[in-house]
Amino acid sequence: QVQLVESGGGLVQPGGSLRLSCAASGSGFRIYAMGWYRQVPGKQRELVASISSAGSPTYADSVKGRFTISRDYAKNTEYLQMNDLKPEDTAVYYCNAVPSKWGWGQGTQVTVSS
Repeated sequence: QVQLVESGGGLVQPGGSLRLSCAASGSGFRIYAMGWYRQVPGKQRELVASISSAGSPTYADSVKGRFTISRDYAKNTEYLQMNDLKPEDTAVYYCNAVPSKWGWGQGTQVTVSS
């Protein structure tokens, strides 16, 4: 079983940047594709970016060109660099495998507002 802890969220103005981190403990991180998901109240959780075990990224159209996903196997950590943030990026962001297979962490809140 893998435990996931997300961090790095906050309040940022439109056009700003944030870098999210996801620290994974336990075995399994290295062999699965990993992703960043986000959820707003009343809506389903959506996958916005994923990265294969070989390091190949995939992005939702809504974030393509603005977000960059990466992973550090030595640190068992996944990252999401978010640039040119928009108000519609406001959500709680979570990490998990793709497809999800572990318990969800508490997430990290990202609020984009002027």
